[in-house]
Amino acid sequence: MASRAAEQREEARQSAARLEAEGVRNVALTWVDNAGVARVKTVPAQRLPEAAARGVGMSPVFDVFTSDDTITESDHLGGPDGDLRLFPALDRLTALAGQPGWAWAPADRYDQLGAPHPACQRQFARRMTERAAAAGLELRMGFETEWIVTRAPEGHHPAAADAYETLDFPCAGPAYGMTRVVELSDYLRDVTEALTVQGIEVLQLHPEYAPGQFEVTTAPGDPVRAADDVVLVRETVRAISARHGLRASFAPSFVAGQVGNGCHLHLGLYRDGTSLHRTPEAAWGLAPDAVSFLGGVLNALPALLAIGCPSPASYLRLQPSRWAGVYQCWGVENREAALRLITGAPDDPDGGHAEVKTFDAAANPYLAVGAVIAAGLHGIECATQLPEPQTGDPGVLGVRERARRGIVRLPATLTEATDRLEKSAPLYEAMGGVLHGAVLAVRRAEEAHFAGSEAEEIAAATRWRW
Repeated sequence: MASRAAEQREEARQSAARLEAEGVRNVALTWVDNAGVARVKTVPAQRLPEAAARGVGMSPVFDVFTSDDTITESDHLGGPDGDLRLFPALDRLTALAGQPGWAWAPADRYDQLGAPHPACQRQFARRMTERAAAAGLELRMGFETEWIVTRAPEGHHPAAADAYETLDFPCAGPAYGMTRVVELSDYLRDVTEALTVQGIEVLQLHPEYAPGQFEVTTAPGDPVRAADDVVLVRETVRAISARHGLRASFAPSFVAGQVGNGCHLHLGLYRDGTSLHRTPEAAWGLAPDAVSFLGGVLNALPALLAIGCPSPASYLRLQPSRWAGVYQCWGVENREAALRLITGAPDDPDGGHAEVKTFDAAANPYLAVGAVIAAGLHGIECATQLPEPQTGDPGVLGVRERARRGIVRLPATLTEATDRLEKSAPLYEAMGGVLHGAVLAVRRAEEAHFAGSEAEEIAAATRWRW
């Protein structure tokens, strides 16, 4: 333990010297809580070696924070007692292009004796990645990040937002229109440049459907890196927006009744470096393990919604016929299916993968990737099979026709999704009682907070929380 701390200190010393030579004076160490909010402790750059060797103190109570900063409690967590240590992931240490003088690193959480904190979501994602590797599976994951941008009124404080606030969109172009790119070309260029400088490979960036809405897709990587990347993407977009006099919102429902922000999760399965989505002669090109993995994810979607759609605002977004995937079905290149199989070009060995369309940016990305892996591995253990793929929009089918095809509505409320998560033995086993219980406690508290609220009130209260 002492030798490892010495190695960490020396690596951090070299990193700190490099950062200070680049003008970096402060380092932000982030973790994402169970409400999906990125929390932070910061240290001066010259203190990074000490932080890497001994960690930075923080309270375990953050595991039961809700999105509005209310503190609830679970059977294992809550109250003022205890302390944890944040250890920066030095391999992800990044100078922030949108925040001159600052760097960022995600953090893992340990107790005072050096044992992993059982509710650390980043370590949960790593455990599930290692569990997949032990089964001979490699996963490559990536996120699509959607956000809505408005002008920031002078003197405005986001906490003052209400259902009647004036939303001043900086672009007027149509959905997916080049007009929006022209109107905000400097801003979008700076977003792309900042991400690239920070080592994030941008695959595409384009206007989306809702007013002021954009989407950036970044290259896939291992699951923990993918979750790190989406945290860095969001905070970079937020920083660049502020430098342009704009505000960025990643909330699942920005304006009640309109299309909201998703954060779709893409995943590809490999064994010995070979894609399991490129099996000749197999149905849909899927190797047997890929079929079972995706079958496990599909079966677990009602419980996974409590992970990937963790706010009452999430269920304002999850409406039929909006490409949000509200029915428990899968389809080949079907954007209305909750689980979409993307075939890719036939000559692209890495083109095939799958997309979970239901998730949004209120989700903790480490929980999201870890829970999806756990569900998929359970599918392999049970040799789960996929039903026939859905074609077309299940939302336009009658109730009897959906029943005939075995298509059911995914949970329409956070309460229903949380009930399904509470009963999910595979996810409980994967997460462990401490993390599972903390997630349930936060979901129940979010439900109680918004009980009886109108859709407009929920959207307004959560608009600037993510």
